[in-house]
Amino acid sequence: MEWEVVIGLEIHAQLATKSKIFSGSSTAFGAEPNTQASVVDLGLPGVLPVFNKEALAMAVKFGCAIDAEIGKVSVFDRKNYFYPDSPKGYQTTQLEHPIVGMGAIEITLDDGPDKGKTRTINVTRAHLEEDAGKSLHEDFSGMTGIDLNRAGTPLIEIVSEPEMRNAKEAVAYFKKIHSIVTYLGICDGDLSQGSMRCDCNVSLRPKGQEEFGTRTEIKNVNSFRFVEQAINVEIERQRDILEDGGTITQETRLFDANKMETRSMRSKEVANDYRYFPCPDLLPIVIDDDYIEAIRKTLPELPDAKKQRLMDKHGLSEYDARILTATRELAAYFEQVAEKCSDYKLAANWVMGELSGALNKNEVDIQNCPISADNLGAMIARIKDNTISGKGAKSVFQSLWNQEEGEQKGDNVDSLIDSLGLKQVSDSGAIESIVDDVLANNDGQVQNYINAEADKRGKMIGFFVGQVMKASKGSANPGMVNKVLKEKLDGKC
Repeated sequence: MEWEVVIGLEIHAQLATKSKIFSGSSTAFGAEPNTQASVVDLGLPGVLPVFNKEALAMAVKFGCAIDAEIGKVSVFDRKNYFYPDSPKGYQTTQLEHPIVGMGAIEITLDDGPDKGKTRTINVTRAHLEEDAGKSLHEDFSGMTGIDLNRAGTPLIEIVSEPEMRNAKEAVAYFKKIHSIVTYLGICDGDLSQGSMRCDCNVSLRPKGQEEFGTRTEIKNVNSFRFVEQAINVEIERQRDILEDGGTITQETRLFDANKMETRSMRSKEVANDYRYFPCPDLLPIVIDDDYIEAIRKTLPELPDAKKQRLMDKHGLSEYDARILTATRELAAYFEQVAEKCSDYKLAANWVMGELSGALNKNEVDIQNCPISADNLGAMIARIKDNTISGKGAKSVFQSLWNQEEGEQKGDNVDSLIDSLGLKQVSDSGAIESIVDDVLANNDGQVQNYINAEADKRGKMIGFFVGQVMKASKGSANPGMVNKVLKEKLDGKC
């Protein structure tokens, strides 16, 4: 039996407001447990929520970014369930009337058999809601601790259509949403701190069948790598069950990255199980076209537009432009490098090559890169003006990487080149003198060059280049050396 995979993602992005969605409690990460949970967050009797207008602005900004329908009237509902990390007994969310309706994004696959393939994934909706607290299962001698600092933190839940057909498409979609919300500045995108989490809905159906199979939901996956692993593990689990004649149970599952398995968490509820009803404590949110357009005017240059500009104005390839604009931080770093050295293509080569390799090898992200964008740009400028060779630049790069943070100064590159003795000799008189000495000391090789057929002389000149570079201790400009050698040797023929 040939199976088709059907995947939909629900991405929870924590909005970057300073206070919670219905209270003035701080949203700062890392506070002592239960020190940032007010009586409103706990839902104590007699207290009333007050809606955070900044959360509304951020949600509308996301809707504008994906060219979605914006709900001019949106309503908060209560989703009722009993769980230790939700002391109110319900979650305030949006069901029938979300703030953001249907939109779409474009994804491009970076690897696999469909590398370079581009397709559109539709976003069903994005709604505002409050986060729950956190259950802590470690260090409590068989008991569970509850930290309610996160309770009431504003979220936007972004729900896709079930249009992805493999794990790589799901990862590309998750990355694109991550890129958009961080470019907008509405979420810091820190997966390790739970600022973004992803629920993966996975089902299988026989190839060609229109009806969806029974889906499972893998809850709270918090890294791109884990999303790919969790989906692939779940696909294999469901395929094995179906091919053995079994049936899939609709349920919520957890992904265990250590054991590479998904485990049943609870049966998957449907909407009726939550007994949704409009929240009696919150009025509908009513906005108009003027409000939406005012928000739209604040949008920054988004990744797709930035990518197109780098291609059209600066001649970058589609692949290079897409990789360099994937995150706001990398794009900002790259453009600062390119402006400093006045060469976008050469800057792209260094950022995607030497710099990217060093970041990956040392497991450092671009925000913590030990080489400032100004210093890398200044170094590349010295390659362009022939102050240093490409080989010498790699030595400068390594020295910059290994320097202490306090040593990263604006004039650092030139002084470093001097101290390392890497400045190229580009003086034609000095190079001619070295070339003359090399030719005089290698009369046999010169004669071989003269006697050789013209089409073979190109390879033979390499010997003389090596001798000149050796004599100059690598300081001679290779381009000029080649030019002077060719003129002198061809003049003897």
